[in-house]
Amino acid sequence: MTRKSESKLRAAAYASSVGAALLLAACLGVEVAQAQAIMRTPTISVPSRTPTISPSIAARAVSIGRGPGPITTTARIPSTRIGTPVLPYARYSPNLYSSCTAPYRDADGECLAQPNAGGEGNGKSGKKAASKGRGNNTPVAVNQRIFAGEFVAEIDGALSVTEADELARRHGLARVASENFPLIGATFGLFRITDGRPTETVRREFAADGSVRSVQPNFRYALQDQKPAVPVEGDPAQYALAKLRLPQAHTLAHGANVTVAVIDSGIDAKHPELANSISDNFDALGSAEGPHVHGTGIAGAIVAHAKLMGSAPEARIIAIRAFGGTTGGAESSSYIILRSLNYAAEHGAQIVNMSFAGPKDAVIERAIAATAARGLVLIAAAGNAGAKSPPLYPAANPNVIAVSATDQQDKLFSASNRGNYIALAAPGVDIFLPAPEGKYQMTSGTSFSAAYVSGVAALLLERNYALKPEALRMTLAKTARDLGSPGRDDLFGDGEADAFAAVMAIPANSATPVAAASGTTKREDADKRRDEPGIRAIEQPSLSSAGDKAAISQADRPATR
Repeated sequence: MTRKSESKLRAAAYASSVGAALLLAACLGVEVAQAQAIMRTPTISVPSRTPTISPSIAARAVSIGRGPGPITTTARIPSTRIGTPVLPYARYSPNLYSSCTAPYRDADGECLAQPNAGGEGNGKSGKKAASKGRGNNTPVAVNQRIFAGEFVAEIDGALSVTEADELARRHGLARVASENFPLIGATFGLFRITDGRPTETVRREFAADGSVRSVQPNFRYALQDQKPAVPVEGDPAQYALAKLRLPQAHTLAHGANVTVAVIDSGIDAKHPELANSISDNFDALGSAEGPHVHGTGIAGAIVAHAKLMGSAPEARIIAIRAFGGTTGGAESSSYIILRSLNYAAEHGAQIVNMSFAGPKDAVIERAIAATAARGLVLIAAAGNAGAKSPPLYPAANPNVIAVSATDQQDKLFSASNRGNYIALAAPGVDIFLPAPEGKYQMTSGTSFSAAYVSGVAALLLERNYALKPEALRMTLAKTARDLGSPGRDDLFGDGEADAFAAVMAIPANSATPVAAASGTTKREDADKRRDEPGIRAIEQPSLSSAGDKAAISQADRPATR
């Protein structure tokens, strides 16, 4: 028994000495390679106060070096780049990095993906993103901003249709459409990938072809209204009329002989509110769809003249269908918007209403610059993406008058975009407007604010057809009724439009407008409506409010303006 006890004691002593030796070796940095392998594993233990960390974040935060140093590196993970439980709305976003540009941000300002995500580039980034938190929605989110696998490209205008098709085939593409656009003096085509290759690979190869001048994605555009309620019978109590002082303005001008191009969804030209107001139609989609609730409402905000009253009831509308859809939301693309702007500029429009929004788009920016250079007045909805949204286009383009929305209490519409590009505000909440099939609707959105201002612009052009776009913009700004904090701000711009003060600020010019010379005439019932009770019997209020807002110096304006 004594020998067995001694043997057990020796074994225990030996095990203890071996354990101590191993512990000492670890402390002295022996077997460093094995320690590094442990540190490279994707599962990283972090303090319990921090949320779950994905491997990609850990890889940036943890630096593995030689010796015992890595043991303490977990404490170096910056707490500011890790979740803060007390701020549930805070989340990590790639928009902290400069590579996230405007077309890849969502309505909250969050980055949807890097430009090569979703299977583009080397075809691996999309897969990796699928396992990284918010990244699992990246491919879908990107496709919401562009039409997947489609390009808008400027090509050599000397190419025949056959040659353009051959150009497309060489690069695994199909030519969906192409045409020359006099507005910008270039030929553009819409192309689609047919062989399933990664988008970025195809884009690079296509752009390198000698017959191709430029290539960009075919971006999506969305109409800027809230989901409309079921159309109801109209109500003549339109608070927007009093807010804009339209009855008073209509004693001086009705928008006669002024043409407004409405780039939107389908318009119900047979609606009583729009009778004899649609002077031209162009379907940029080439579709056979019927009228749409949004386009009909926009036209009504400008020219309604039955139960309701638009801001320019005698203006003419060029109805340009650029947004496809039936009763729900409708969308458009870069190529279709380009076709629409080209048509408006080539067919005598003096004002272009754009109640839609999308990302910054090089092709559309070029078309807008060319349209503005021709002297057309461009007006757009600021957007319904809310306070956190980055600037939306075309409203944020410096050639465009961006309009935000207000309610009956002169408060900003909660979904309205903000920013130093906002020029004016106008009513856009709970607006009564015509709807297809002779019905009426009550709806909200910056879309309708922009439409009202387009009508006010028509009143100014009837008053003086030679008024230049910048002079018209300044007139609207100087006569606007200040809202919010004193002076210009990012919510209401220069204030809420005042149609009467603006019209009074323009000297009357009795010369025949250009629109009339090109075949646009007054609506047939114009004289009858002017004689109706209540149309011209409104007493003209004083102009004291017109001068309340100080003249805006150039220094007060945003740099882009």
